[in-house]
Amino acid sequence: MTAYEKINIRGVDFLNVSPAEAAEVGKEMLAGDKVCTVFTPNAEIVQLCIEQNEYYDLYNSGDMVVADGAGVVKAAKILGKPLKGKVAGVELGEAMLAYCAKSGDGAFFLGAKPGVAEEAARRMTEKYPGLQVVGTNDGYFQKTGSESDAVIEKINQSGAKLLFVCLGVPVQEQWLSANRDKLTTARMCMCLGGSLDVYAGMVKRAPKIFIKLSLEWLYRLLKEPKRLGRMMKLPKFLIGTYAERFHTK
Repeated sequence: MTAYEKINIRGVDFLNVSPAEAAEVGKEMLAGDKVCTVFTPNAEIVQLCIEQNEYYDLYNSGDMVVADGAGVVKAAKILGKPLKGKVAGVELGEAMLAYCAKSGDGAFFLGAKPGVAEEAARRMTEKYPGLQVVGTNDGYFQKTGSESDAVIEKINQSGAKLLFVCLGVPVQEQWLSANRDKLTTARMCMCLGGSLDVYAGMVKRAPKIFIKLSLEWLYRLLKEPKRLGRMMKLPKFLIGTYAERFHTK
């Protein structure tokens, strides 16, 4: 694959790519001959690594790790190691679907509540003529043992080259890392959290003005006040980043 610089932000190695460059890396993955993993940590996930160090190895094991969050991009600037910008997982995933509609590579949607993956497939194939979503499965299965093995067999039998794993953090990354060697046809495996809910129309992304101003987190908080506890990880992460910056001066 094309080599890009990796930048370490609070212990996580991010590939320094623009959204367009990330999509090009994805195309190379699809054309390759090995299973590649794509992780999209935001500030909340990096903070999880900081607080529970055992997660560093998990997230740094990704073949492409991109910054899905303005908080990570801000931290990179604070530390004097700027990234080219945010690479939203939901947008990168859709860019790959648009590419697969032209290349003919099949996609498999794994995760979310029953019926969501199917609705996401219906909407995405309608939006991108030529796209083949060759299989779906909800996220309600035992992540080890016979149920997990049956899901893997379903993915393999589908012949999908693009796999979306949307099981929530950090379960999706753990499951994919534990089972990547069992996958036979998948080449680009993306951990995309709640993206299937967005593709299915169950959840709406923030208005463009919020995204442009890096305030997507605020929109989510206004829509779901119960997220406040999770959102508090962002200021904690940034305060810690400033502390690291001044400590290393």
